[in-house]
Amino acid sequence: MDTRQINDALSRIFSEEGKRIVFWNDPDREFVSVLPDLALEGVNIVRLDEAGALEVKIRVERADPEGRYLLYSPAEEPDFEDDWLLDIRLYSRSFRADRASILLNELGLVNQHLRQHLADRRKFFDNKERLHRLKSLVAANDIEADLDRKMISVVAKADQPELFNLVRTLFHAYADRDDEIDLDSVLPVWEQIEKYDLADSFWQMVKAAFGYEDEMPNLKKMLIRLMVTDYSHYLKADLPAALHHLVLPPPGRANAIVCLAQWRDSSSRASSYDRLSGEVAELIGLKEQLHNLDIDDLIEVMTFLEVEKRLVSKLRERVQQTAETINADEAREIATKRQAGYWASMTVSGSQEVSREALHAVYDALVHAGEFFSLRNEYKSGFDFSDASTMYRAYEGKLYRFDQIYRHFCEAADQAEEQGWHLLKPLRDQIEACYVNWYMPQIALVWGKFIEPSDGRSLLTKWQIDQVANQYRFYVRHVQSRLDEAENRRVFVIISDAFRYEAAEELSRELNGKYRLESALSSQLGVLPSYTALGMASLLPHNAIDFKGDDVLIDGKSTGGLEKRNIILQSVSGLACKAEELMAMKKDEGREYVSSKRVVYVYHSTVDDIGDKEATESKTFEAVRMAINELASLVGYIINNLNGNYILVTADHGFLFTETAPGEPDKSKMVEKPEGTVRAKKRYVIGYNLPDNDTVWHGKTAVTAGAEGEMEFWIPKGANRFHFVGGARFIHGGAMLQEIVVPVIAVKHRKDKSVRSVTKVKPVMVQVLGTSHKITTNRHRFELIQTEPVSDRVKPITFKVAVYEGEEPVTNIETVTFDSASDKMDDRRKWVHLVLQDREYDKKTLYRLVLRDVETGIEQQSVPVIIDRAFTDDF
Repeated sequence: MDTRQINDALSRIFSEEGKRIVFWNDPDREFVSVLPDLALEGVNIVRLDEAGALEVKIRVERADPEGRYLLYSPAEEPDFEDDWLLDIRLYSRSFRADRASILLNELGLVNQHLRQHLADRRKFFDNKERLHRLKSLVAANDIEADLDRKMISVVAKADQPELFNLVRTLFHAYADRDDEIDLDSVLPVWEQIEKYDLADSFWQMVKAAFGYEDEMPNLKKMLIRLMVTDYSHYLKADLPAALHHLVLPPPGRANAIVCLAQWRDSSSRASSYDRLSGEVAELIGLKEQLHNLDIDDLIEVMTFLEVEKRLVSKLRERVQQTAETINADEAREIATKRQAGYWASMTVSGSQEVSREALHAVYDALVHAGEFFSLRNEYKSGFDFSDASTMYRAYEGKLYRFDQIYRHFCEAADQAEEQGWHLLKPLRDQIEACYVNWYMPQIALVWGKFIEPSDGRSLLTKWQIDQVANQYRFYVRHVQSRLDEAENRRVFVIISDAFRYEAAEELSRELNGKYRLESALSSQLGVLPSYTALGMASLLPHNAIDFKGDDVLIDGKSTGGLEKRNIILQSVSGLACKAEELMAMKKDEGREYVSSKRVVYVYHSTVDDIGDKEATESKTFEAVRMAINELASLVGYIINNLNGNYILVTADHGFLFTETAPGEPDKSKMVEKPEGTVRAKKRYVIGYNLPDNDTVWHGKTAVTAGAEGEMEFWIPKGANRFHFVGGARFIHGGAMLQEIVVPVIAVKHRKDKSVRSVTKVKPVMVQVLGTSHKITTNRHRFELIQTEPVSDRVKPITFKVAVYEGEEPVTNIETVTFDSASDKMDDRRKWVHLVLQDREYDKKTLYRLVLRDVETGIEQQSVPVIIDRAFTDDF
């Protein structure tokens, strides 16, 4: 120990600690020569071997009661009965100049008996950086165990010197390398812990916290026991006998559960949990042990990925096997719980080796499958409607859900399969068979009776549905009526090619979920044939529709292409533009572009561009998803950048699409085009003087499109095609409901804050039931209630729930989703079971039950909790 270190240590005692008198006993006379070299400003150095005790006592207490003194003695402290300066010594400070004593002073420790402990850890203190980091962690009253824990924290470079954090940090070191995990290898950090004589202390802490002890303890065996204990706790079945010996003893189980829950919740350590839990699952042969376990046995377990795989497999089997009697709500509840959990959550930043996105999608697909079968079961006896109007309204109200759910299922299944998850294939085949072989033929058969009934009341002779406007009346009904309300009105019309009703319903719900937007969905009866040129023309302002060859004319003007439609719209002070071109404009540029216009037609074509091409038709549902997102953004752009406050979203026609290609029965053979054909496609033929044909529906555009002239058409019955040139899975042009129930979404931007319908979108409210919460055992359950059902403007919310002391959880962390749309309060209640960390608690300390939003990380609710454990249970 050099003079500078001694001088610095003494200076801190006098200046920082504010001590007036310091006794320095140096029985080995090691530092007698150092005394003259000390530079202690304002401090009087007195050698007790050269001055009498009475003299010293009078000097420091009477003659100079404010002075500062270093009282040096080259001898041990005298016994109490022989110490003439005992009363002074008791209110003063002692100093030692050996290395351990200097460390004791430098660390600010008050327990003098720690000198030997510090001396035993001398290897640790050989490095100034380690000492500096330890100083920032040490508290004055720390004892041996505290110091060792904090030394381990320094060596391991842990975030906090807390045991659970140390455990996570050490385990994380196994996975924090690019090579494969080897749990039998000795970690470099563990070698450092052993080098600094801290290993025994670590195992003592582990034994005290988890009850883990072993003749030859190591991290691998400890990890296995922690994870098996966690698995055993949440398993609702008997643990296999082969694993019984791996469960930690009762006193340590709660801490094991809390420790692993916090590990899974760690944004910086979750990736190592993924990898190491996989290693443990393989070591204990978990996969083989799961064969006899069902969903109810495993529903609470988050320990292993293998459990998640088993759960999705069993849920798929349940959906398949109970398709005829399925409870869709039950399947949804299971899926929602697991999606909010660890392995299928979209908010967990774990290892890239675990495809959470795919797992989430698998559960989505299972929910949609349950919804599809449940809807099918409502119509087990088939579809039966008294007239076309009733059936049309039924499609608007509910039947469209078959098409929407089918799309949602296929989307989710595609997403899962793209990432290598193929377990949905048997269910996918079942859904496909139901949609293609039951729903499509059934709805086509019943609707076909109204297209061409035997009693003469054919829709082909009177293309009208009660209280539903025809598409060719769109401009007069929806645009002109709005313009007539005031001179300064402007209407934006977004026309999305092949955007069918079921997709529009989803878009309308999304828009209604946006602040100050009011979206209303209705429909119009599309033109026949339901193809682009005729549908687009019917939406324009016009007095007459006619044909010139296959060119559709409006008041004698061609409508083929954007420029020609723009010319037509100029007559009503309007313009036509492409969606992508408008969206590319900056705010000022866009406002200038539309400033003098009362009508703005915006053309969007994502679905048709992708679906109506053989090379890309397999991506039709992906295109629909893109279209919904793009249209929502386009509406937002018009409102926020162009000051639009009234927008209409519609389409030229819908479409039919199946995942599987059609077979021979779906083909209405047409050996050659009939005489008079002007245009022939796989779903329609238009021409003049077309002959009758029993295999097709034969009509006139004068009836179905309000067109002038004698243009006629053939449409294959039902969902059939004339031929298969080009793509065959995506089609339109016919008279199926999916093609001719054309959506119209009216979107208003409401600035009146008092209007209830434009209330700001908010997450659903959740309350913790009860007024006084007291935890008396290791396990406690809290009852939470969702105070209102979810809706367009009240969104589901997922919480992480735990009990905290300050900012640190003292329980496991449970993830719970509140998404009930039920009006019944009982349906919206949920119980959260929490396990308390096994440690000392003060019933006077304020603990809090915290509900934290998973998406934002914001603390949404905090409820005071008293922890009063009168005794320690066995868990």
